[in-house]
Amino acid sequence: MTEQNEHIDLATTALLVIDVQMAFVHFDAEGAARSTPLAESNIRRLLQKFRDAGGKIIHIHHHSHEPGSPFTAGLPGALVQMFARPAPGEATYIKHVNSAFIGTSLEGDLSRAGIEHLIVCGAEANKCVETTARMAGNLGFNTLYVSDGVWAYGSTGPDGREHGPDDVLSVTLSNMHGEFATVLSTEQALDLLNS
Repeated sequence: MTEQNEHIDLATTALLVIDVQMAFVHFDAEGAARSTPLAESNIRRLLQKFRDAGGKIIHIHHHSHEPGSPFTAGLPGALVQMFARPAPGEATYIKHVNSAFIGTSLEGDLSRAGIEHLIVCGAEANKCVETTARMAGNLGFNTLYVSDGVWAYGSTGPDGREHGPDDVLSVTLSNMHGEFATVLSTEQALDLLNS
C-alpha cells in the first residue's frame, strides 16, 4: 500500500478512467441522487496532469450484453462523455462485466509496460470501479482509489432498506482502504505524482 506522503513514479503508473459514459449523464438528468458532484471535474484534473506529463492513460468503457441496458454498444448511453474521450495514443479497453480485467488483455498489457501503480477513477464507485480496484489489488498492483474522482448512486438492499449515495460511497471507501487499495483524494494523488 502507498503511504499518502510517498512519491510514486509516473513512468510506472497508469491512470484508469472507468466508464465515464453518457448513461450516467442521463441518470443525473432524470434526477437520480448521487454522491460526489465534483467527480467529473476531478477526473478532468487527473487527465490533464497525466497528459501534460506524458503519463499512461487507460480508458475503460462498458458495453453491456444485458438486454435493455443503457450501456449497450450503439445506444446513446454507451457513448463517452465529451471531457473523458480518449486522446490519440491513449489505450481503450471494452469490457462486458464489472471488472476491466475480465475478458480483456489489460493485466498482461500493464505488466509488459512495467506498470506497478494504478490510479483509478470513474463510475460507479461501488460497482465497476470497486470491482476493478479489488482485482487490481489482488493481482499485485499498488492501487490508488480516488475518493472524490468516483461517484455512487443510492440503492435498495434485498431487505428493502434504502441506502443513500453518500452512505454507499462511504462503505465502498471503507471496504477498499488498506485492504485492496489506498484511498486518497485527487489532491493527494496529484501530490504523490508531484513530490
